[in-house]
Amino acid sequence: MINGKRIAVVMPAYNAERTLEKTVAELSDVVDIKILVDDSSKDNTAALSRRLGVQTFVHDANYGYGRNQQTCYREALAAGADIVVMVHADYQYTPALVPAMAGMIASGVYDMVLASRILGNGALKGGMPLYKFVFNRMLTAFQNLCLGVKLSEYHTGFRAFSRELLEKLPLLENSDDFVFDNQMIAQAVVFGFNIGEISCPTKYFKEASSINFKRSVEYGFGVIGTTLSVVAHRLGLVRIQKFAKSGRKVVSLYYSQVTEGH
Repeated sequence: MINGKRIAVVMPAYNAERTLEKTVAELSDVVDIKILVDDSSKDNTAALSRRLGVQTFVHDANYGYGRNQQTCYREALAAGADIVVMVHADYQYTPALVPAMAGMIASGVYDMVLASRILGNGALKGGMPLYKFVFNRMLTAFQNLCLGVKLSEYHTGFRAFSRELLEKLPLLENSDDFVFDNQMIAQAVVFGFNIGEISCPTKYFKEASSINFKRSVEYGFGVIGTTLSVVAHRLGLVRIQKFAKSGRKVVSLYYSQVTEGH
């Protein structure tokens, strides 16, 4: 807890058995709620998560990274979280930064905090493939120009959010795939939320999840499409539901309570 706000860490996971224990071990005592959503892994991720004392939810099929996050945020809100930090269970990002990121949200200054691999020049040192670094810089420059903001990168998977942001963004309108992350930032920009950044080292190794070249290209086109859709929406050329206040949202109470006697 920071400044009286309950902190939740959510971990979208798929086949993360080899790295999960290290990730959980480094979570700070400020974390009040630990949640893992297993996207129908083929290994023992869910069983290990439960043994580690983490609230564990398992999808009945492999729905994708974006759908996994939707479940993560829904369960965190239902558990009473005021601040939610997404930590990848593959140990690519250091969980030691959770208190710093949550603190930036708890200060009331920021609604979203991104852990940037680019700030501090740690991306290539950490093993990021050169082609991914180049794509990252090109796409980031394109989005900064089109969205009218200045971020060092849009593509990190280590993020923190305020409860208000998670309740107001129409996250259920987003992709089930990896471009979900980018759509979420675009939504935050459109809705006027304040975004902060913090420098973060990263590690690329065999057990860390990473999309291949083909998926990276597909993701890149998804980012471009997301950005152009923001421009079109802002200009009034087309109304896009993922950027509209009426879009479908993740809500904390998503089930009906049964009243005794009914």
